[in-house]
Amino acid sequence: MSGAGTFLGMPAFPHNAAAAVQDSQLRFNLRKATHTIRGKRAAVVGELPDWAELRRAGKEIKDHTLRHLDRYLLQLEEAVTAAGGHVHWASDAKEANRIVADLVKATGETSVVKVKSMATQEIGLNEALQEEGITAYETDLAELIVQLGDDWPSHILVPAIHRNRAEIREIFQEKMAEWGRAAPEELTDEPRALAEAARLHLRERFLSTKVAVSGANFMIAETGTLVVLESEGNGRMCLTLPETLISVVGVEKLLPTWRDLEVFLQLLPRSSTGERMNPYTSTWTGATEGQEFHLVLLDNGRTDVLADEVGRQALRCIRCSACLNVCPVYERAGGHAYGSVYPGPIGAILTPQLRGTASAIDASLPYASSLCGACFEACPVAIDIPEVLVHLRGKVRHARAERLGMRAAGWIFDRPSRLARVQRLGGRLRRFVPGRLPGPLSAWTDTREIPDIPAESFRDWWNRTDGGAR
Repeated sequence: MSGAGTFLGMPAFPHNAAAAVQDSQLRFNLRKATHTIRGKRAAVVGELPDWAELRRAGKEIKDHTLRHLDRYLLQLEEAVTAAGGHVHWASDAKEANRIVADLVKATGETSVVKVKSMATQEIGLNEALQEEGITAYETDLAELIVQLGDDWPSHILVPAIHRNRAEIREIFQEKMAEWGRAAPEELTDEPRALAEAARLHLRERFLSTKVAVSGANFMIAETGTLVVLESEGNGRMCLTLPETLISVVGVEKLLPTWRDLEVFLQLLPRSSTGERMNPYTSTWTGATEGQEFHLVLLDNGRTDVLADEVGRQALRCIRCSACLNVCPVYERAGGHAYGSVYPGPIGAILTPQLRGTASAIDASLPYASSLCGACFEACPVAIDIPEVLVHLRGKVRHARAERLGMRAAGWIFDRPSRLARVQRLGGRLRRFVPGRLPGPLSAWTDTREIPDIPAESFRDWWNRTDGGAR
């Protein structure tokens, strides 16, 4: 994976998806997990009579914050600094990685523990730290499985969703000893046993590591407070035990006030894990209890996204993964096919905007959807993902041929005489029309049949028969 979060050398989404759908075990794992989470979400969302109002409030708060992002970011910086913290600004992945590496090296330490963070995955922080001689240890259970298995995350909420219990047991037995405390020799694939093996492995790391790296679900501008929601408690260990805490957070994670947080503490747990509230909510403001705190505010393409009037709604995302769990494409293709740490429908609109569409994988992502709209209905902040997908399709490089085709069609349909001449020409040449289009157009006819061109157009038939009277 590169520093920009790109899985290097990956072909386009259709190629990746075609391989993934042949993996029956992967499809079984995905279907079981997504349907379970989807069912839990539906149950707890259905309990709230004001869910639509909460959803609207979340959208409006995010839109307001993005419109005034410059003012709220400066307010946040002032509040964090006043509370004893240090704020750093990173324009891209390279700058953010350099800042974090320098901060860690300044402590004299050669290892860090990490709270689950998609922003640090996006910038390839673990790999960048490794190049500087610093080892990053993941502490979220699913992220630990991915790291030990030398794997890639495939889901926003459950990065190891593509693994089953037997595979996890095998990974623990084979790889845990290389990273610290070994797994028990008699380890079974029972969830309780796997969790206990991870707990013992991680506890030694928590007690011996003096630097932690985190992200944040939200930042509160008025107080400088950061908020992390989690289910395991490992995040809280990282946030409280180390002597130095470094948080890398995308600039879009901002909320103006504590009162705004109340809305999202209802939206996020229900939409992500299907819970009324998450087991652990950790908040901290600046440097607490003698801990040194650094906040790295990450842009990495976000201001470019903000400049796009249609695409900017992707920055409302609160990383709940509800769109993945209802997406028929994700359920069959899995997360790895998207070639990014942001898989599924939200990844299909966020990744091309953050990275551009120069590569084959990024140019193909706006097409990784059936446009069924299930993602929009599930999104707790009302991101119209289908709208953004169509918008992005008009921007990718091979859309030029589509624009030329539509321009030619417009010219033909502009005059009845032109249309009539083209229809007659088509009727005369119809026996030469292939059943399958050539070259890059062949994908269209692989799953569709070209309609037969009639020997006579409706217009000519009407004129010849006087509207069917003769």
